[in-house]
Amino acid sequence: MEPKLVLLVFMLISATAICEYIRPPPRKTLHFPWDSKSSSHAQQVHISLAGDKHMRVSWVSNEKSSLSMVEYGTSPGRYSNKSQGESTSYSYLFYSSGKIHHTVIGPLEDNTVYYYRCGGEGPEYKLKTPPAQFPVMFAVAGDLGQTGWTKTTLDHIDRCKYDVHLLPGDLSYADYVQHRWDTFAELVEPLASTRPWMVTQGNHEKESILFFKDGFESYNSRWKMPFEESGSSSNLYYSFEVAGAHIIMLGSYTDYDEHSDQYNWLKADVAKVDRKKTPWLLVLFHVPWYNSNEAHQGEGDRMMAAMEPLLHAASVDIVLAGHVHAYERTERVNNGKLDPCGAVHITIGDGGNREGLASNYKNPQPAWSVFREASFGHGELKLANSTHAYWSWHRNDDDEPVRSDQVWITSLESSGCITEKKDELRKILTGP
Repeated sequence: MEPKLVLLVFMLISATAICEYIRPPPRKTLHFPWDSKSSSHAQQVHISLAGDKHMRVSWVSNEKSSLSMVEYGTSPGRYSNKSQGESTSYSYLFYSSGKIHHTVIGPLEDNTVYYYRCGGEGPEYKLKTPPAQFPVMFAVAGDLGQTGWTKTTLDHIDRCKYDVHLLPGDLSYADYVQHRWDTFAELVEPLASTRPWMVTQGNHEKESILFFKDGFESYNSRWKMPFEESGSSSNLYYSFEVAGAHIIMLGSYTDYDEHSDQYNWLKADVAKVDRKKTPWLLVLFHVPWYNSNEAHQGEGDRMMAAMEPLLHAASVDIVLAGHVHAYERTERVNNGKLDPCGAVHITIGDGGNREGLASNYKNPQPAWSVFREASFGHGELKLANSTHAYWSWHRNDDDEPVRSDQVWITSLESSGCITEKKDELRKILTGP
């Protein structure tokens, strides 16, 4: 073979070996009309779980006289049940919200389609309740925002046959511009009105103004979660159960030290978990503890120092976080080291926010880091049964969802770890 030909073949092989995924360019922030609906009909409809066999329907209306009532049934246009709820509103500088309604409906049958109408008039919506038994599917995406990539992510999630959406913080990226809360809720309504969206807060939800406004007023008013149903005193942390999973939503931006209300609530919550009934234990919060990206380094260290010993003793299976605008998955890890009885940590703050991707990673890659990539996308978590779950991450490759990382995860309940750590958990739960 000619030397030049050999060199050409070598160069082609080398180029193939080092080829990396080239990310598509950024997409612009979406723009919406200030008032997309001028009637008293329900706007910004979304649903969330609200205790055993109950759902909370939330929406906004422009008419202050509109009712916080939901009519519902299992046939289109035939509403055999009716529930009355509550309403609130808030003002923020020169902005005044519409009337924000929260109405709990139920008891509902598991794995059943219901048709419902808000406020006694307007369009009919349709929801599906989660199953009571395995398998159950979760869609996961954090740091959504309102960009072209957000729309792509939502379109991809809509193709997924999921039961519940989990969002580990940073929803609207309103950042003090309050009408952006309205446009975000309109953007997600096609999905959030049909399946429960369970969310926790991120830094972009805080919106506090020194000496004038406390944090999270907009978030708490609009996105009420089942904190009261789970014994919490704050909408910033709560828990719920779906099929065979107990899921804990924690707050990265409220007190979390060992003397805090959140920590004491967490102790009480994990003490109630029955791993025979809910063999899977999942935790979500915003700021990741295990992060090899250059962005937001060390921001979760104090919360990790306070809470990781408790979560490890409780044998948490999977921790989902956001904040870093990229994707990363770890091995089972605890206290910075590989641990077969530790949790799998997944950072999925790549929903499509306007701030862009965090593209720089620390090298060498830590031993606990299995897969990392700075691309927009979403995750899917299927709890197949009490022992095995299938996790997959789907990169937004232009307008197609491409499965780029996947792994089967074995539950700690089936591994003997829970029995092994029983004394460790008891010591923490009975401590001061």
